[in-house]
Amino acid sequence: MLESLIMASPSQWLAGARPRTLPAALAPVLVGTGVAAHTVDAVWWKAAVALVVALALQIAVNYANDYSDGIRGTDEDRVGPLRLVGSGLVPPEQVKRAAFLSFGVAAVAGLALAVTTNPWLIAVGVLCILAAWFYTGGSKPYGYLGLGEVMVFVFFGLVAVMGTTYVQTESTSRDVVLPSLYGAIVAGAMACAILVLNNLRDIPTDRESGKITLAVRLGDGGTRRLFAVLIAAAAAGVVALAASTTWWALVGLVVVPMSGRPLRRVLSGADGRALIPALAQIGMAQLGCAVALFVALVATA
Repeated sequence: MLESLIMASPSQWLAGARPRTLPAALAPVLVGTGVAAHTVDAVWWKAAVALVVALALQIAVNYANDYSDGIRGTDEDRVGPLRLVGSGLVPPEQVKRAAFLSFGVAAVAGLALAVTTNPWLIAVGVLCILAAWFYTGGSKPYGYLGLGEVMVFVFFGLVAVMGTTYVQTESTSRDVVLPSLYGAIVAGAMACAILVLNNLRDIPTDRESGKITLAVRLGDGGTRRLFAVLIAAAAAGVVALAASTTWWALVGLVVVPMSGRPLRRVLSGADGRALIPALAQIGMAQLGCAVALFVALVATA
């Protein structure tokens, strides 16, 4: 009876979807589409559908994490953004249904791409959904085993960028695959940087709740160094992408100055709530880099 009386406002549901994480979904689609446009040709309706898939999956994984972490009690002393289950605003089953609805949107849009491109993409879509759910879901979530960054690099970098390029070009030639791989390194490294920063903030509460993230394994100092390495990897990916397409793509190096403030904050030892502004800043750095690459690649197609 009590659960039926619990209601969250639309703004709280929106906060639970964590809109500040959406650049991580938008960025790889922009980069993949830019590569497609430069190397073969962009298919704009497929780019739009790929964006629906990416955004729906990002929202789904955010709600799924909210549900799974909430029922485990991981979010009881959370420092970061609002969690619907952990705060007691929404019954867990409602958040779970919201996650499944978002997965459904991603599945339908992904099916449209698979049917019009190659049926084996259905298997890729299934893997994406399973990876999103089992990040914090199931009896042995891989996000609790220090594997979150690996899977984020794979699915928000390699799969998202190279998949976006492939559905538009349907090409496996070296001249297409290599630029999309370099673009995937850029997007994947920046997505991992966001997760590393998030987990750096949560080291104390994650350690206490038994959530053994990579940040918990590496410790405070190691996690801060990893964050810097990921920014450097993204910059190196931009240079490689430019070398394989057009030197105008070097405008993507805007990621370096845009990452300067969060990087200084991290390396100076900021922790807890002091890292929250850095999360927004690194998300904007990822998006700024992706937009710059997209414009450069499309303009020189």
